[in-house]
Amino acid sequence: MTHDERWLTRYNEVMAFMEKNHRNPSKHYLEERLMHNWVHQNRKLMNQGSLKEERVEAFRRLLEVGEKLRRVNQFK
Repeated sequence: MTHDERWLTRYNEVMAFMEKNHRNPSKHYLEERLMHNWVHQNRKLMNQGSLKEERVEAFRRLLEVGEKLRRVNQFK
């Protein structure tokens, strides 16, 4: 598996998680920590300008979805 395939697989996993659970991955739950760390690392790379151009647009879409779900109270 190439790095691009692995990145796309992780992207799809995080996007599916957010659509299913209507929230961002949490750093407090072990089963979600890997997804949280992936989002955090890619956000840092994007802010540094190190993220590949073809990944930037897709990652921005993921951040937009995450921002819409950011302040939703999960206990309602």
